[in-house]
Amino acid sequence: MIDLGLSKMALIGAVALIVIGPEKLPRVARTVGTLLGKAQRYVNDVKAEVNRSMELDELKKMKETVESAARDVEQSVSTATSDFEKQWGDATSTAYTALNEPPSFPEYKHPKKKWRLKQGAVPHWYKARSGQRTRALSGAARVAKYRPQKFN
Repeated sequence: MIDLGLSKMALIGAVALIVIGPEKLPRVARTVGTLLGKAQRYVNDVKAEVNRSMELDELKKMKETVESAARDVEQSVSTATSDFEKQWGDATSTAYTALNEPPSFPEYKHPKKKWRLKQGAVPHWYKARSGQRTRALSGAARVAKYRPQKFN
């Protein structure tokens, strides 16, 4: 890179003043400034493009590593499932061949519930002592119990 110090810039300005002249110097300086600005923008664009391409290459490498890891996991899962299915088939085939008959189930037996006799967790003597209901009332008995009394 060109090393431009203050003394070199002053020398270039003095030579430009002598060669170009004082009338055209501002216009030439403006033109040189715009050209330098365009050159800097071009250099910055090139740098940004190079950085983007480097990041893109890194992302492609990362993508390839992730895809290869996913393929490895998929292969390991598929081999594990095939091994499991093979072992399951072997186990079930040996279990059915060992029995030589289909599994038998016990015959259904009615539980013989007595739905009128309800056995609760609270003992009968406790219910009687505390005044809780111990027997079920029929509909007619309930009506007779709660019917208002007639006064004669």
